[in-house]
Amino acid sequence: MFKGLKRHEVRATGSLSRLTISGVSNEIAVEHPRDVEAQVRSRDVVGMRDRAVSRLAQRQHGVVTRRQLLELGMRRGAIAGRIQHGHLHEVFRGTYVWGVRRISRRGRWMAAVLAAGEGALLSHRSAARLWRIMPSAAEWPEVTCPRGRVVRKKGIALHASAVADVEREDVDGIPVTSPFRTVFDLAAVLDQRELERVLHEAEVRGLRDRLSLPMLLERYPGRRGTRNLRALLGSKQPVGTTRNDFEEAFLALVDAHGLPRPRMNATVAFRGRFYEIDALWERERVAVELDSRSVHGTPRNFESDRQRDRILLAEGWRTPRVTWRQLRDEPEAIVADLRQVLRPPGRRPHPPGK
Repeated sequence: MFKGLKRHEVRATGSLSRLTISGVSNEIAVEHPRDVEAQVRSRDVVGMRDRAVSRLAQRQHGVVTRRQLLELGMRRGAIAGRIQHGHLHEVFRGTYVWGVRRISRRGRWMAAVLAAGEGALLSHRSAARLWRIMPSAAEWPEVTCPRGRVVRKKGIALHASAVADVEREDVDGIPVTSPFRTVFDLAAVLDQRELERVLHEAEVRGLRDRLSLPMLLERYPGRRGTRNLRALLGSKQPVGTTRNDFEEAFLALVDAHGLPRPRMNATVAFRGRFYEIDALWERERVAVELDSRSVHGTPRNFESDRQRDRILLAEGWRTPRVTWRQLRDEPEAIVADLRQVLRPPGRRPHPPGK
């Protein structure tokens, strides 16, 4: 057919001249510009959406809900992909921490409130820890939901109760029961001694509320725990209970000699930490520790007790210690020492030679 060509040779024609390196690249650029632009636009949309999720998570202590992700335009498949690749980590069902695995205590509280749904509030012990009127502890977050909207979630202690707007607050972005509503709720779940500690801490911290405790008692007269709360509010003496025979014997000695009654098993806060004192005279700044080998004899307790004594002394407190043997064998000497340390500063006797 073609002269000078063998049977298996191919003749180059002008129509094949475009199959050069430059020609191929030019054809790709000309034939697929819309696909490239679409990919760029898709990546930009994904980036904008992720940035919006990051901004939301920052406002919520690092957590977001599935509903919020869908509202921001993230599809279910995209959510599943981010879970698979470690960008989302479930805290409670339908609630995730964004971008990292670790979560702060406030983040867990926020996640619990979000997981509980609309109208939910941090409450009870968790609210008390947020208000810093109870020491920290590892436990499930406690959340109160409106009646009829409680949906059980694993890892969250849920309560159902009506909470008026005036009994709600916002602390660091976390919806929470107001300080006195928190105390009122705790009256139903704490014993009298624990409740007294909470009241004391609220007083020390100068917490204020739009509703007083008497107003809450009048508003909810039949609630569980109101009897204990009324007793504490109406009592002129500390109501703290004692734990064992040692403390009972110490109180009996104090009462028998007409000394002012201390607050037993009281909690004080110094330098961001809570310390429990066996017998506390707050106005006189005296903290008596009832030493028992069974309680204070371990190396760990020995070190923590000395640390607490050092801090209390530095803060202007006196910290005498009393053992069971001393209480049994020399009660008069203990009473004499207590009288001296409980005297106002201007009435204490001068040291010998002064």
